[in-house]
Amino acid sequence: MSDMNDPILSHPLVQDYVRAETRRQFFRRSASFMGTAALGMLAPRLLMGAEKAAPSAAAGLGNFVAPHFAPRAKQVIYLHMVGGPPQLDMYDYKPVMNDWYDKDLPESVRNGQRLTTMTSGQSRFPIAPSKYKFAQHGKSGMWVSELLPWTSKMVDDMCFVRSMHTEAINHEPAICYMQTGNQITGRPCLGSWVSYGLGSMNQDLPTFVVLVAKPSNTEQLQAISGRLWSSGFLPGQHAGVSFRSSGDPILFINNPSGVSSAVRRKTLDGLRKLNEMTFRQVGDQETHTRIQQYELAFRMQSSVPELTNTSNEPASTYALYGDDAKKAGTFANTVLLARRMVERGVRFVQVYHNNWDTHSNVAGRLPSQCKDIDQACYGLVQDLKQRGLLDSTLIIWGGEFGRTIYSQGGLSHENYGRDHHPRCFTMWMAGGGSRPGTIYQPVEIIVKKRDNCIA
Repeated sequence: MSDMNDPILSHPLVQDYVRAETRRQFFRRSASFMGTAALGMLAPRLLMGAEKAAPSAAAGLGNFVAPHFAPRAKQVIYLHMVGGPPQLDMYDYKPVMNDWYDKDLPESVRNGQRLTTMTSGQSRFPIAPSKYKFAQHGKSGMWVSELLPWTSKMVDDMCFVRSMHTEAINHEPAICYMQTGNQITGRPCLGSWVSYGLGSMNQDLPTFVVLVAKPSNTEQLQAISGRLWSSGFLPGQHAGVSFRSSGDPILFINNPSGVSSAVRRKTLDGLRKLNEMTFRQVGDQETHTRIQQYELAFRMQSSVPELTNTSNEPASTYALYGDDAKKAGTFANTVLLARRMVERGVRFVQVYHNNWDTHSNVAGRLPSQCKDIDQACYGLVQDLKQRGLLDSTLIIWGGEFGRTIYSQGGLSHENYGRDHHPRCFTMWMAGGGSRPGTIYQPVEIIVKKRDNCIA
C-alpha cells in the first residue's frame, strides 16, 4: 500500500512501464546486478587467497593481486578481413604441397570435418598448392608471399599466429564469433567491452568507432551489419559509432540551413530537461544513454570535421601509406583515419575490409586484395611507431576463418578457388605488448622446419 501512495510509483506512466516490461527486458536490466553479485562471491577468494600481495598494496590497495605482467595496450585497431583470407597464399608456406598437385585430399587428413554446401557435392577434393612465390624475411625468418612486399619489410614488428581455429564454418556466425565470442548475435562485441571496461579518453569523440573500407575489387562482397558492433546487453552508449566512407562522415553532422549552433544548443537543453523528467518518472537507464548520445553528437559537430580532414597531413604520411590514402573510403585512407583517431584518444577502432571470400579466381582477385592492405598496414605500423603510439596500441589483423588446401571447382596451375576452412588460419598482431618477431604455430610444424622441410 505504501508503494501505491508514492506519487512517482503510482504515476500512470510508471504503472504502464511495469506492466509492459517483458521477461527479456527484466533479465537485461538485471545483468549488472547479477554480475555484481557474482563478483561479490568470487572477490574474497580472488583477492584474499593470494600468497603474496602485489606491489600496489603499499599504495593502499590492500591485497589486490596484479597481473603477472603490466598491461601495455590502451587502445586497439582491429583490421577484420571479411570473407576469410587464404592463408596458404599469404602467410602459411607449404612447399611440399607442390608434390601433391591435383591429388585427392586424403580422408585421414580431412577426418570427417564439416564441408560447406559449396563443396559438399564435389566428387573429389584436389590439392591446390599456392601459385605464388614465398621467401623468408627478417630476423624471425617469417615466410611471406610475393603478394605482400611491404609487409615482408616489417615482419620483425609483427607477431604471427598460424594455429588459429574456430568452430564456425559460415560467414555470419563466424564473424559474429570473432567479434563477440558467440556465433549467435546479441552479445556485446570487443569494442563495446573495451568501452565499458576502460571508458573514454576523449569526451569529444566516441570511445568505439567503426570504419568500413571499400575494396578496389568488388567481385564477391559479404554482408556487414550493425549487429557486429552492437553493445548487446551492455548500455547502448557502448555500441560502435559507424563513420561513413564518403560524404559526411556521420549523417547530419552539420546543422540544417538556418539553424545556428546556439539554436541547436538551446534545442538540446530542452530535450535534456524532457528526458530527465521521463527518467525520474520511469527510471529507464536507456534514457540517460539517449541524453549522453545527444551531447556527444553536439560535441562531435566540432571534433569530427577536424578529425576526418586529412588535407593537412604532410607528404611523408602518403609516402608511408601510399597514394590511395588520399582517396576517401579506401583501406589506406581508412587506416590513416584510424591512426588519427587513436592519436586523439579513441579507445577502439574497428575496420572492415570486404571481398576476401575467394571461392574461385584466386589469381584474379587476391593480388588486388593484397595491394589494398599491404602498404597501408606497413604505413600504419611504422606511423604509430614513429609517433610513440605503437607500444600502447594493439593492432589485430585477420578474418573469420581460413581457406582450404583443396580447390573448389576447377583447378589449374594458374588459377583455383578455396572453400572455407575454420580449422587452420593465420592472424597477426603488432604493438600493444604483443611479442614482435614471434611466430606461433603447431609443434609438429616447428620440428619439421628444423629439418628444412615444412609440410
